[in-house]
Amino acid sequence: MTTDSSNKTSLQIATRITESILAKQLAPGTRLGEQQLADLFGVSRTLIREALMRLAARGIVQVSARRGWYVIEPTAAEAREAFEARRVIELGLLRHARPLTKAALDKLHDHIAQEQSAISGDDVGARSYLLGDFHVCLCECLGNNLLSDTLRDLTARTTLTAMLRQSSSQAVDSCEDHVHIVDALERGDIDEAERLMLDHLQIVESTLYDEVQPNDPLNALRTALTPVSAAKGRRAATQSSNPSVTTPARKSAMKSAVGKRAAPKTSSKPTLSSLSTQSRASSNSPGKEMEK
Repeated sequence: MTTDSSNKTSLQIATRITESILAKQLAPGTRLGEQQLADLFGVSRTLIREALMRLAARGIVQVSARRGWYVIEPTAAEAREAFEARRVIELGLLRHARPLTKAALDKLHDHIAQEQSAISGDDVGARSYLLGDFHVCLCECLGNNLLSDTLRDLTARTTLTAMLRQSSSQAVDSCEDHVHIVDALERGDIDEAERLMLDHLQIVESTLYDEVQPNDPLNALRTALTPVSAAKGRRAATQSSNPSVTTPARKSAMKSAVGKRAAPKTSSKPTLSSLSTQSRASSNSPGKEMEK
């Protein structure tokens, strides 16, 4: 995140942080240290605190006594609510839209041209920001600056839900959707523009959920501590489906067919059972605390 320290206000700092989120340069849970931000922007911590309080009121950052300030980590349910709110706003604006002026259409065409340039140039940050900001730009062109601020915050929240970056092919598809929406508006076909926007938002939402990985810091430990009985059940199922595994019944049949043989010498190698016991014993020993 590059900064220009000249004459920064708390609003400008808050806007810059929001833009970085839209560009997927600030991940969910990123800690925002007051002193670090003050050094980056060349301002006082008081001004940084004012900017962060603005973002907290907009639901983009949170603060706790233990972690300090950090970017929110929306749950899947919160992401669905944000998309629902976006649908209400964006489809409602289109449903009641007046014909766009030439200046507004020119602005939308320029925005799409910037999207296409960012996609062809593999600028992931600019690509992500512009694809999300198209919806804010459209809201402004439809003449509602008040809702555009709300929509910008909702777009930031839905962006934070995606843990992986959008692929180039998905970015191209999103940009093409934007082209078709603007074309419909230019023809004056408001109903078609509304239908295209609904399809677009639904596709973006479904793709987002496909990309998101569960935000579970205990997942690795939970897997390691799977009950042993469950592991035994999986081994038993494997043995029953694999005829090459020597089960007790097969051992008995082999003995009766071959006859009594000399007892094999005791092996000094560790068995799976002993290794499992050692693993359980070591897992009970104190370990280092995991930092969240």
